[in-house]
Amino acid sequence: MIIKILGSGCRKCVTLAENARAAAAAAGKPAEIVKVTDVAEIAAYGVMSTPGLVVDGKLVSAGKVLTAEDIGKLL
Repeated sequence: MIIKILGSGCRKCVTLAENARAAAAAAGKPAEIVKVTDVAEIAAYGVMSTPGLVVDGKLVSAGKVLTAEDIGKLL
């Protein structure tokens, strides 16, 4: 599974990445966490407010920091 964190690398983005890593571990699913900072690539997903969360190519959240529990439900 590939999980992308869309954002500039701000504290919210870092927290979302940590929560995504914890959610994947709790679910027992191997995951690669990729941080995307390129504005054009972020915009290509239609994200206007970061951080964004993409799981296997599908945008599942934008503009908020989900908890590990919330992310686990999306996996």
